[in-house]
Amino acid sequence: MPRRHPRKRKTFLSAAAAAAVMAAPLIPTTEVAHAGTAGHGAAHVPRPGAPGVGDKVFPNLGNGGYDAKSYVVDLEYIADTQTVDATVVMIAKAKHALSSFNLDAVGLDIESVTVNGKRASFTQQEEELVVTPASAIHKGAPFVVKVQYTADLRKEVPNPGFVPTEGGFALAPQPAGAHSVLPCNDHPSDKAYFAFRLTVPEGTHAVANGTKVGEYSKPDGRTTFAYVSRDPIATELLQITVGDYQVVDRGTDTGVHLRDVVPTDRVDRLEPALSLTPGHLDWIRQYLGEFPLEAYGLLPADTDDPNAFDFTGLETQTLTLYKPAFLEQEESSIGSHMMHEIVHSWWGNSVSPASWSDLWINEGHADLYGLMYRYERGWPDSRGYTTLEERMKYTYSQGDIWRALSGPVADPNAENLFDNQRYTGGVLVLYALQERVGVEAFAEIERTILKRYKNRNISTAQFIDVAVEVTGDPEVRPFLEEWLYGTKTPPMPNHPDWTVDPATPTVLADTTRAELRTDSRNPSH
Repeated sequence: MPRRHPRKRKTFLSAAAAAAVMAAPLIPTTEVAHAGTAGHGAAHVPRPGAPGVGDKVFPNLGNGGYDAKSYVVDLEYIADTQTVDATVVMIAKAKHALSSFNLDAVGLDIESVTVNGKRASFTQQEEELVVTPASAIHKGAPFVVKVQYTADLRKEVPNPGFVPTEGGFALAPQPAGAHSVLPCNDHPSDKAYFAFRLTVPEGTHAVANGTKVGEYSKPDGRTTFAYVSRDPIATELLQITVGDYQVVDRGTDTGVHLRDVVPTDRVDRLEPALSLTPGHLDWIRQYLGEFPLEAYGLLPADTDDPNAFDFTGLETQTLTLYKPAFLEQEESSIGSHMMHEIVHSWWGNSVSPASWSDLWINEGHADLYGLMYRYERGWPDSRGYTTLEERMKYTYSQGDIWRALSGPVADPNAENLFDNQRYTGGVLVLYALQERVGVEAFAEIERTILKRYKNRNISTAQFIDVAVEVTGDPEVRPFLEEWLYGTKTPPMPNHPDWTVDPATPTVLADTTRAELRTDSRNPSH
């Protein structure tokens, strides 16, 4: 039987664990101490870091001029006011000499900023925190930024990252909500290590990404929980949750710590669904190999509000966020979606998209294996199909309609980013590739990417490069480019009888946004 941890344990954070929270995998402080100021010469003239990374979908997300290496998030939740008092420490490395730099931040009351221990001036400009250090930072230098701030969970902000729950909150930061939780470089291309110290009111529990390294009680009844991530995390995958939870510990499964964070009053009702995870892992390992992260589990958020977030599950790293009512269904209704989310541990979390245009890589793979799991068990999907080939034939028929309304698979915009085209449209690309190169070559492409890009980011161009490299066939490049960027659906290899429905003006006018998203953030599949 799984071990159920009580909501609060009278243990204390050891000196070693406390040091681990502060150290995580950070840049050594001796390097920071020698950061110095910018050198001489035209190549070293300080200039501001860019306010965005130039992402095609979200141009203002992320920041130029530096690479975030790690964050320490020290957060206290004040239940009476539904506010968070926090300090975040970011260690970064300058890509060029910096006279100033930006952090993404919105809806946060910034109290103070220091750089390398010295007070820095700052201004808040829309969703940007512009920081001017006392001394310019030279190219290649590591530097430490400390920001003290307050966040009000009741404040309305664009793309909110906080999800209010009973007695606390959870995080749903995808795609652009992390910087309403903490100042950060909020773009998946800049993954970093995280450590968390979470102080919460008496009787509540706090959990974050990674591994718990300590817990101690304060004299006034509050409790501080400490977590450290072994692997780097993209900001869109951050998770911090506070509330009346129990941790259901399932021990270690082939080196992976399995634990679920469950609302106390739902533990028994949700156990049938939560206990499926070990079997799901056994199944997916035959395709994707060793689990890439340190831990996995589910977090059914403690809320019955159907509008709390606009998706069923979200792959926050090591701890997937779910609507709890969804998990109270039979396995035939939830198994495919649970597999989809587990697959994100490989595709999306370990191997992350280099830009938001590359979303199809992780969503296409997650949907592919989720559908395979469904059809292997004979569970019909929402359209009554019982095989992947039947489903792909239907998806192929919609190809020109989806391309006309949602753009090519690898060319989304902010409005259509989460349409079917990135999900089952992405599956269709992967299916076409497998039909073109064969099952064995396709599996080798998968294995090569998962090994080479573990804990890194991959672009669509790099995905194509690996496919060409593994197959040794240069014609795979134009084949994939047409499937990913073409405005018309190419012929499907091995299926000359498959046809594409015409994208007539009448059909396009009658297709609604809801229909385009039927599969993407909906569990029916």
